[in-house]
Amino acid sequence: MSSPIIGTSLTRVDGAAKVTGRADYAADAVAPGMAHGALVLSTVARGTVHAMDTAAAERAEGVLAVYSPFNPLKLHRIKTTADLSFVGQFWLPLQDDKVRYYGQIIGLVVAETYEQARYAASLIRPDYRTEPARTSFTDGLARAVPPPVPVHFEDSQVDIVTAGLGSVDEAIDTAPVTVSVTYTQPPQVPLALEPHAVLASWEEGTLTLRLGSQSPLGHALAAAETLGLAMDQVRVLSPHVGGAFGGKLYVWPHPLLTAAAARELGRPVRTVLTQEQVFSVVGHRSAVSQAVTLGAERDGTLVALKHDAVSSLSLSGVIYETAAHTTSRYTYRCPNIHVGQTVVPLDSPPTTWVRAPGEAPGSFALESAMDELATELGLDPIDLRMRNYATVFPGRGVPWSSKHLDECYRVGAERFGWQPRTGPRQPAGEEGDWLVGTGMAGATYPGQLLPITAAGVRLTAAGTAAVSSAAADPGTGMRTVLAMVCADDLGIPVDRVEAHLGDSALPLNYGAFASMGTASTTAAVRSATVAVRRQLVELAVGEPDSPFHGLPEEAVTYAEGRLVSGELNVDFGELLTLLGRDSLDSPGLAMPGAERLRFAIHSFAAHFCEVRVHRSTGEVRLNRWTTVVDGGRIINRKTARGQIAGGVMFGIGQALLEGLRADPVTGRFANGNLADYVVPVHADMPGFDVHFLDHPDTNFSPLGARGIGELGTVGTAAAIGNAVFDATGRRVRDLPITVDKLI
Repeated sequence: MSSPIIGTSLTRVDGAAKVTGRADYAADAVAPGMAHGALVLSTVARGTVHAMDTAAAERAEGVLAVYSPFNPLKLHRIKTTADLSFVGQFWLPLQDDKVRYYGQIIGLVVAETYEQARYAASLIRPDYRTEPARTSFTDGLARAVPPPVPVHFEDSQVDIVTAGLGSVDEAIDTAPVTVSVTYTQPPQVPLALEPHAVLASWEEGTLTLRLGSQSPLGHALAAAETLGLAMDQVRVLSPHVGGAFGGKLYVWPHPLLTAAAARELGRPVRTVLTQEQVFSVVGHRSAVSQAVTLGAERDGTLVALKHDAVSSLSLSGVIYETAAHTTSRYTYRCPNIHVGQTVVPLDSPPTTWVRAPGEAPGSFALESAMDELATELGLDPIDLRMRNYATVFPGRGVPWSSKHLDECYRVGAERFGWQPRTGPRQPAGEEGDWLVGTGMAGATYPGQLLPITAAGVRLTAAGTAAVSSAAADPGTGMRTVLAMVCADDLGIPVDRVEAHLGDSALPLNYGAFASMGTASTTAAVRSATVAVRRQLVELAVGEPDSPFHGLPEEAVTYAEGRLVSGELNVDFGELLTLLGRDSLDSPGLAMPGAERLRFAIHSFAAHFCEVRVHRSTGEVRLNRWTTVVDGGRIINRKTARGQIAGGVMFGIGQALLEGLRADPVTGRFANGNLADYVVPVHADMPGFDVHFLDHPDTNFSPLGARGIGELGTVGTAAAIGNAVFDATGRRVRDLPITVDKLI
């Protein structure tokens, strides 16, 4: 029997191609006769484009066309709700003269070279009629309103109240101990390393788009809708994606304009955004303010939890951070829970999904508040969490499909060397000029499956296999995972399996987002491998040229790439050769089932960290980090560790460095560039200890794997903030935790 492949630490099958530069990304794509596009962006926050002087641009060397609201490219109307459209905003550029935010696309220049296009774009002089703009989230808090679309298909407020009480506030008023605090954080951007780029080309009425995409199928759907095409007239290719983090889930306006320009000019056009343009064109995370009140008995048992979130919402989009609903709704056992959500509409670039949307800011507030309650009560933070451990989903009363968060706490504390805390806060440890503190936080993220996912498996007469699905691999290791599952199921080495993804023409797959990609796609692959093995046996006993012909099906088994019956032992490639077949194909399908009604399904983790804070400068440095994960069955431990470490890195940015700052007058993101928007680098990283419990969740999926991609981010900012408090005695509730807030 061959060794199992699932659960090992396999090096990425595409790793060599990536590190040697052979992997092709969207900005690398070329086509014969290719022209180049450059965007023109607005320099006011609200108003209309009264006129545009494009004469100099049109005369510039190499310019083929200049498009504007006065010379538009035709695009069709789109749906406007987040659940029905893969377009990141509900209006399309150049279809009217309105300016809705600073940095909005108001023009596209196409020229023979990239440099010619950018130069010509710089020559365009718009004339605006400006209007007062709403650009300040803080100023808008007083006019927050209910969100325009439901929160996760629930009301904007959810209340779970004990019989006999009129409201959660009544339970808070009678609680012996209360903690009531407000936490805030600024907007953030996805900021993938790969710039947003697209190459659009047409052939006989069919459009091919080369771009970085988390959902090639979704991008094809959106392109077909906006360009007036049938689905079989659009193909999206995205073989490699250099990071995405929510920013490449939707189609943004520039690929649509580029495709329309390529159609009009009759030649391929490639548009590559500058890094500064990325900050306004492709979306950002909402700013969030959260008021959290915890009411508890003196032994730490929660009696009430109230969590109200206010998020910024771009008037150009429908996405906002649902911070309260996605955390306090289900994290702890509590008889009285209120979660509420309002939004502040702003004249800003589109708000969108970014790095664990909802849970990332929500967990910062909730897990920080739990630490504050533990301090108030003189309880150890882990002890407080265990006293309020939820064994059923609050309000629904259903059990978790598989939950081992208590083991995450225990194992994490042991591996980290956590020192239990009881009684009043003790002075921080010291190392010379550095104050040393430790912090922890729990994490949870939904385990979900895409609505429907297909995959195909092909066996060849050469003894190899191919697995295919229109999935995306935005750096998470999806291509490797698909090859591993296919190889493991077929009992053959991984190097005999080729994985195909990143193509909307492959079997249906909505992509990689919301930590659903691995669980959904591997379930479809498992369905396909089961089917193809069954087909092999049917061929073996049914075909006259087969050495197994005439045997009952139950007498023939498949194992380790071979069909076996008594002394007969034939490799599947040999069998296909004997039968005169080049290949054998089988489809597979996966979709959610009754498990959604029977169980609450989440992944869980516990984070522990040690920080040093310089007593004079306020600089915060991370010493070490431990994360223990309950994510169901782990398919590839190496790529899974990378996902968790990468997610923690996002949380480090959230906690210590990141934040967009809008100019209150112009609405421009004042630090909307890589020089001024600060993100973590290698020098900021601690040593990572990542441990997986590896308890398969077969109530959720046949393989028992749940999503973990965003789990690493959830709770990370709280763990750091809690450690900073332990070191300094200062509780920073406004992210990021910068030196000015500590000295």
